[in-house]
Amino acid sequence: MPMDALQETTNFTVVAHTLYSQYLERNVEVEFYVPPDMHVLEEVSLLFFNDGQDLVKIPLLEKLNQLNAENKLTPLLCVGIYCGEERKREYGVAFSPDYLGRGDKAGLYTKFIFDELLPFVRKKFHAPSFKEKAFAGFSLGGLSALDIVWNHATEFAKVGVFSGSLWWRRKAYDEGYNDETDRLMHLQVQHGTFYPWLQFFLQCGTLDETADRNNNGVIDSIDDTLDLIIALKAKGFTDAHIHYLLVENGKHNFTTWGSAMTEFLLWGWGK
Repeated sequence: MPMDALQETTNFTVVAHTLYSQYLERNVEVEFYVPPDMHVLEEVSLLFFNDGQDLVKIPLLEKLNQLNAENKLTPLLCVGIYCGEERKREYGVAFSPDYLGRGDKAGLYTKFIFDELLPFVRKKFHAPSFKEKAFAGFSLGGLSALDIVWNHATEFAKVGVFSGSLWWRRKAYDEGYNDETDRLMHLQVQHGTFYPWLQFFLQCGTLDETADRNNNGVIDSIDDTLDLIIALKAKGFTDAHIHYLLVENGKHNFTTWGSAMTEFLLWGWGK
């Protein structure tokens, strides 16, 4: 779509593309949610979403248009990246597969983002740079987004994690699993660096799951998220860096994540 046509619209425009990834050895479908003020390039922020095929369930376009109509949103280009058939191999953490070998292609997925997708975005929109970049995802896609941002902090300003799979571990529970040493994302934070510009949006629902591995009366998804916050604060991050949203009666589904999306967008890019 010509850039002058994008400028004439009053709502976000959805533009679909397919690009072939040499790293993932598959076609990757992406959808661009293009803001009407995309032509003011120096003011546009870039937000990647994992599981882009599911953004219609949020529904992201409706929420973007509503905020834009209310003049509450700064210019934001969203990119929904469709997952592939090997989602559980491409998402995860890049430095190590989990105890079942899942996430073994997470490093290749990261290379796809930086070496193939980002150059494609820049070329398509004639944008050598953006005001800032961010990444978000749901469940395992949230873990993937956090892993990519954490390990490339000089490239990003924000990350959104909705019901993130922060339990991702290198040992099974019956193989001597230990909270302190075996959760892969927590390990990276513990051994990582303080990046004062990074901001984190972490969402959980009180009904995300029923599992409670340590029998403390708190479901694992909440425990894992709170423990991540503790690890982040031990590095120097404060409440000013971390926005924790606990959705009462929230479940592990797009209805709940959709209910949190407006708060996420206003947190990150509200006027």
